[in-house]
Amino acid sequence: MAHYEDIVIDQGADFAMELHLVEVDGSRKDLSRYRVEAKMKKNYNSTDAADIVTFQSIIANPPQDGVVTLELTNTQTDSLNYKKTYVYDVELSFTDSDGNDIIERVIEGKAEISPSVTR
Repeated sequence: MAHYEDIVIDQGADFAMELHLVEVDGSRKDLSRYRVEAKMKKNYNSTDAADIVTFQSIIANPPQDGVVTLELTNTQTDSLNYKKTYVYDVELSFTDSDGNDIIERVIEGKAEISPSVTR
């Protein structure tokens, strides 16, 4: 089950969030074979491209440290509607030895947009 955490994103500012992923036993999650993807939407059912924001998702080096960074540019955050609360999640995936894609959601929550005064 994914960890749940609400976040606040400042409209018009660069945004970065670092995740330190661990296994159930507390050891760092080895991300060597993983891919990461993170998106934010106006609601869970949004399919319109204008309602979907893709985070730049980076697995830090070395991947054995279990660190993922999510980033949005100030241009991306400037276009966010501060009157809306978005939903987001982060998924890890890898292809197993049988060729099956295995997907694990690691974090999810709501994203509140803090409006910009200086625009």
